[in-house]
Amino acid sequence: MATGFSCTKIHSATLESKVLENVDVLRELVRLRANGLVIGLTVTGPDQPRIIRQALQVRVDGVNPFQVVQATWNLLEPSAATALEEAKAGGWSVIVKEALANGRLTDRGGDEHVPILRQEAVARGTTIDAFALAAAISQPWADIVLSGAVTIAQLESNVTAVAIAREPTGWPDISEAATQYWSRRSALVWQ
Repeated sequence: MATGFSCTKIHSATLESKVLENVDVLRELVRLRANGLVIGLTVTGPDQPRIIRQALQVRVDGVNPFQVVQATWNLLEPSAATALEEAKAGGWSVIVKEALANGRLTDRGGDEHVPILRQEAVARGTTIDAFALAAAISQPWADIVLSGAVTIAQLESNVTAVAIAREPTGWPDISEAATQYWSRRSALVWQ
């Protein structure tokens, strides 16, 4: 993605919303794209891969309106990886959200996965959040990874992820089934 562009995204495109089947909306998005607006969509939930693939197939008058996808990907919920790789191969830009699993992949997360991540982070001389962000940044299809930092300390820690992502490393397999992840996510207390 070039700097200085304008982008609009359909927020939380789902199978239930049927927005990817709404020809009137899609036609308007194609018109906006033709006028220079970058068009994207955000996906969420256990059906992310299916929604991304459906969006990749959308055509209105032979044109797919979408150029950007924003999706959840993290060490606990990597199910969208192959679909995101397909989007990247199709020329789309990819934005990763929730790389820290809404705080579950941080020191304060309290999950059963934190000791594993702490061991990996300490071995690399970093923090759990930087290690988890580095896993997202290292994905070859990821163009932008959102950190969610809200303090200077979090920002400083998160920025170190860039250097860690450049190191050849394996990432621990701590993934959950997508349905389990999204069920746990919906039960989180939002502060």
